[in-house]
Amino acid sequence: MNALNEKIKESAISVLPILVIVAILCFFVTPVSTGLLLAFLLGALMIIVGMGIFTLGAETSMTVIGNRIGASLTKSKKLWLILIVSFALGLAVTISEPDLQVLAETVPHIDNMVLILTVGVGVGFFLMVCMLRIFLGIKLRWLLLGFYGLVFLLTAFSDPDYLAIAFDSGGVTTGPMTVPFILALGVGVANMRSDRDAGADSFGLVALCSIGPILFVLILGFLYPNADAVTEITFVDWANTVELGGSYISAIPHYMLETAVALLPIGAIFLLFQIFSFRMGARPFFKICWGILFTYVGLVLFLTGVNVGFSSLGTMLGGMLYHKVKYLLIPIAMCLGWFIISAEPAVYVLEKQIETVSSGAIPGKAIKYSLSIAIAIAMGIAMLRVVTGISLMWFLIPGYAIALILTFFVPDIYTAIAFDSGGVASGPMTATFMLQLLIGVCSEAGGNILTDAFGIVATVAMMPLISIQIVGFIYGRKAKTAKVEESLIDDEIIELWG
Repeated sequence: MNALNEKIKESAISVLPILVIVAILCFFVTPVSTGLLLAFLLGALMIIVGMGIFTLGAETSMTVIGNRIGASLTKSKKLWLILIVSFALGLAVTISEPDLQVLAETVPHIDNMVLILTVGVGVGFFLMVCMLRIFLGIKLRWLLLGFYGLVFLLTAFSDPDYLAIAFDSGGVTTGPMTVPFILALGVGVANMRSDRDAGADSFGLVALCSIGPILFVLILGFLYPNADAVTEITFVDWANTVELGGSYISAIPHYMLETAVALLPIGAIFLLFQIFSFRMGARPFFKICWGILFTYVGLVLFLTGVNVGFSSLGTMLGGMLYHKVKYLLIPIAMCLGWFIISAEPAVYVLEKQIETVSSGAIPGKAIKYSLSIAIAIAMGIAMLRVVTGISLMWFLIPGYAIALILTFFVPDIYTAIAFDSGGVASGPMTATFMLQLLIGVCSEAGGNILTDAFGIVATVAMMPLISIQIVGFIYGRKAKTAKVEESLIDDEIIELWG
């Protein structure tokens, strides 16, 4: 129970900044109906409880399953088996990602399951690439340069309606379902090598797996029928509390079925490994089953809260803000970005990871502030795009170019952590409330929702690639300078005593 309370507390801290800022806007800037605000508050409560239960379930089941599968594959020492299982796991866990489910619900011109499966295949394919990279000891830098080069080459020929969706898909796949499996498999395969670089090569898997959805959704754009996208914005209001309660109750069965289908593949893979490899005792087996049940319940609550409570208010609030305070939209978005990332629990984990890797040379506060600044700028860019209609590529191409150039001046470990951390920044609030807010603004501004509003997750996921590498570069230079000074002092002491 203490663990569950802790997870719910972490989730509440993440959602609280949104609640406070939305309350201020609704009470003092843009009036909204009582029904919409009540639905939003109920949705926020479901998201807080749902994410808490989901995170605890994912840690007690998905992480354990990932670790056991990684260890089992390591013992087999069969590369072909590792590749096949990696693809299957990548596909299975990705279709269960809550942020991906939310994004698929929002995209109007691609069938939900088509988009989810495309993204899952992309992650599965690139997870195989990751395994080969670790096994062969290929430098992460060259793979990033090659695959991002291919991605941006494809963008030149792609349908504009698919560009922002593709890059957003890459940002929403690195969540609590996918990352534990990816990391566990990476560590397991790295243990097959005995050289000193094996451990470092286990980083960067999330970075490569984020490219898969981008590449495969761009390819989908060439193959999928280009039906006219229905982008009319509609939102639901409720006349009374009975109607509001009925909306929530009627939505729950739908998301129960949808979530069961999403979790079925990973459950089947777990049972197969239990029968043929794990052969765990009753107690650990049922503990994992309980974890899967927690994951299921949390995901149902999360999706219901997002789609019933958050979507309508976010869309309506965005439209009203456009007419009321058009020229304050960018500062408001930047403020939301600053507080969202500051309260993100995953940022704390990233801080500790970098402190450990740098042996304390890079303090956690430097990472926290650099991320806060980066995400505030990213949110401001996203809102600027909506208001002005500037193409996403004007920001992504130079942004990724800077990030890739920095890889030549930063130690490999910081490059891997920076590219891995893109998913840390693009948390649940970005894919849920902020995207809906931008859709509302875009609709009222008369823009193209597919090209202007979408792309916020991509922008948010890109900025840490730059900010964390810059921090690594600055502190790396400081460390080198300190070593040189220490060496000079030592030399002087030797000369004096000589």
